[in-house]
Amino acid sequence: MSWEASGLPVWRVELWHGLLVAGFLALVPLEWLEPGGLLLGGLFMGVNFLLLAVGIRWVITPFASKGRVRAGIFLLVFKFCFLLGASWLLLTRISPDAVSFAVGVNCLILAILWDRLYDTKIGR
Repeated sequence: MSWEASGLPVWRVELWHGLLVAGFLALVPLEWLEPGGLLLGGLFMGVNFLLLAVGIRWVITPFASKGRVRAGIFLLVFKFCFLLGASWLLLTRISPDAVSFAVGVNCLILAILWDRLYDTKIGR
């Protein structure tokens, strides 16, 4: 099984994402970012990305059994409901600091870009 098929890039991106969020937590004492919003944004995107990756893998795996396809579709529907429910909760009940939340969300994009750059240019 190749490393792409085993899901290692997803776990690497999640690791980079966690490290970036932790790195931005170092800015909290400077009062540039609020820790709750940063962690909520990072958690929101991390869970969303993980559910998407696992759901897609289970749905499109070649020769997947019927049970795995159903479980994958369930995960994708759950991801969609999670995204809607968490968005509603964040916008109506919690209202985190917008800038800190946006930084936490964008850490995933930076993690994906860094992983691809590292894999193609630096790592080889």
